[in-house]
Amino acid sequence: MTVFPYLVAGWIFLVGVYGMVSSRNLIHAVGCLAVTQSSTYVLLLAVGFRSGGTAPVFSDVPTDRRVVDPVVQALALTDIVVGATVTALLLSLVLQLRKRHGTIDPDELSELKG
Repeated sequence: MTVFPYLVAGWIFLVGVYGMVSSRNLIHAVGCLAVTQSSTYVLLLAVGFRSGGTAPVFSDVPTDRRVVDPVVQALALTDIVVGATVTALLLSLVLQLRKRHGTIDPDELSELKG
């Protein structure tokens, strides 16, 4: 087992979080959130990887053959769909903020402060 995919997932996560924290633009923050979410794809695929494994389709291979984990692949696909949906929803909210308040800078949105 190698640690490299886990390090890559951690690095992608940290880059995305740094971008969200340092962003002064809500569109940029949503993009950084999408980058942060993509680190989970790498992590899930690293968890489900098996050296020498094939796709989990047993119609043309023997059942004793080593395969990758299909549950983790399904979770990664679900994660991609949820990430795209959340990104689309957040971008539509940012566009509505721009229409109503005239800015996408979080510091200038004084009407939203509690």
